[in-house]
Amino acid sequence: MIKKILIANRGEIALRVIRTCRDMQIISVAVYSTADEDAMHTCLADQSICIGGPRARDSYLNKNNILQAACSLGVDAIHPGYGFLSEDYEFVKMCEDCGIKLIGPSSNAIKVLGDKVAARITAKKARCPVVPGSDLPLSGIEEAIELAESIGFPVMLKAVSGGGGRGIRKIDSREELEKNFSVARQEAQECFGDDRVYMEKCILNPRHIEVQILADSYGNVVHMFERDCSMQRRHQKVIEECPAIKIPDIVKRRMWDAAVRVARQAGYTNAGTVEFLLDEKNQFYFMEMNTRIQVEHTITEKITGKDIVREQIRIADGERLSFRQNELSINGHAIEFRVNAEDINKGFIPVPGEVRALNFPGGIGVRLDTAVYQECSISPFYDSMIAKLIVHGENRKQAIARAKRALSEFIIEGVPTNIEYLKRILNNQEFLEGGCNIDFMTTHEL
Repeated sequence: MIKKILIANRGEIALRVIRTCRDMQIISVAVYSTADEDAMHTCLADQSICIGGPRARDSYLNKNNILQAACSLGVDAIHPGYGFLSEDYEFVKMCEDCGIKLIGPSSNAIKVLGDKVAARITAKKARCPVVPGSDLPLSGIEEAIELAESIGFPVMLKAVSGGGGRGIRKIDSREELEKNFSVARQEAQECFGDDRVYMEKCILNPRHIEVQILADSYGNVVHMFERDCSMQRRHQKVIEECPAIKIPDIVKRRMWDAAVRVARQAGYTNAGTVEFLLDEKNQFYFMEMNTRIQVEHTITEKITGKDIVREQIRIADGERLSFRQNELSINGHAIEFRVNAEDINKGFIPVPGEVRALNFPGGIGVRLDTAVYQECSISPFYDSMIAKLIVHGENRKQAIARAKRALSEFIIEGVPTNIEYLKRILNNQEFLEGGCNIDFMTTHEL
């Protein structure tokens, strides 16, 4: 049995895992960098250990240091959270070789699905629609030009090992392709250590819809309905909600079924998310599968009443899913808002600093996942997201009303945030009507 878990992450997701460990009476171990010595996850875990300097490569991305910490403290399993090493199949393989359980899918599943070209092939085998494009990495500019002219501009150049909204370029013409092809490969190499790129047809004005799945080692795979993640800026999600609105039920059911088929085809276990693009005619296309817990898993928990992290731990411990598909139902509507330490008047640049004053929102239907506290420091070394505000209501109208109330109560002083920007979105009529596409935040003055 899993009795002790090391969380190879920081911030709110580390706290999220620590809390479920407490609920399950499992000992939690926090790892921290020298910049996070006074961080909340460092203080609230049952045990904590420093793994390196402030830069991520010296600490939260340092595989050897994390594994040494795990072995020295005798942990049974590692939860990677999201980001950092959560989708690094080499790290998962190292854990497997050390006899430490990784609370997530196998290294093989991560390798297959982390390779976007291999993931496309897996989706095709699962009879899931994929965006027209290349089934192999592009060999060079000549092949890229031939394919782009065949499927028609605009196209998307994507890094084979990409993720998190990075390594993506929209190309509108042959001239643009010739100019950007080598640059895209160089960017892919710098970001992911892999210069391979592939091409897909650009789906115009799509919505970004994803399906949460859970799978155990006994062949049980369930979907937990869909989330709408179309509210994005620079391919980074800002607002997510579930269930998605203005999508026919039959289309939703087809997406749910396709997500389950992809997971089965990949031999997938644990929590994962199958992501789709939905065009203006309600045709959906497989985009990728995220082989980890998502930032926005919280809203799925709100509408289903299930603890996804708990299920992750149970699955890793060799147990069956604690529920079946027919035991899941949608309860109300939930929305998540990502609160970032950034200056909305200066191109949303991240701004580190010290939090001088705080007032957190509360009340019925409000959940706040954060590791921020008064007089804590927002580090320049990590992601600028400092909180997730989650609201839940009987319907979307009530959820939005609660979101407005919660954001009006939410005060952070000392560092600039995007809270005012989120308030503006909630007063936009098109957003209130729902069904916005992924270009909404770049085509609207807010």
